[in-house]
Amino acid sequence: MAEKPSYRSAWKERRFGLAIMQSFYEPSWETGKAIRWRIKRTDSEPVAVASIWERFIDKETGEIIFSFSMLTINADGHPVMQQFHKPEDEKRSIVVLNEANYLPWLKANHDEARHLLQLAPNGFLSSEAAPR
Repeated sequence: MAEKPSYRSAWKERRFGLAIMQSFYEPSWETGKAIRWRIKRTDSEPVAVASIWERFIDKETGEIIFSFSMLTINADGHPVMQQFHKPEDEKRSIVVLNEANYLPWLKANHDEARHLLQLAPNGFLSSEAAPR
C-alpha cells in the first residue's frame, strides 16, 4: 500500500477505517465455474474489515468525493478463504478484524497497522454456497 499510487496517500496519512457488513461474497471455482459463496462470522455478528479511505475533489464541480478500499492479504492455507477465486489466481482475503482490534486499527501507527494485517483466526469465519 505504501508504494501503490492509489493507496500511497491514504496509507501515509493513516486514513484507516472499518467497513462493516453482515457478510461478504466470493466466487468458488470447485465445480469449474464460478459459484457465489457467502462468508460470515461464525457467531453471526457483523464483519469489520480493515480499510483505508481517500478523498478527491471533482475538478469540474468542486464536489468532495470519498472512496474506500478494503485491504486484502494472501489467504494460502486459510481453512475458509483459500477455497475462493480461480485455481490459477492468488488466494486473497479481506482483513477481517475482531472487536478487540477495531480501535487499535483506527489509531494505529504504520508498524502497528502492518501487524494487524492478518488472516481471520481459524473458526472465526464460516462459508456456504449462496448462488443467486
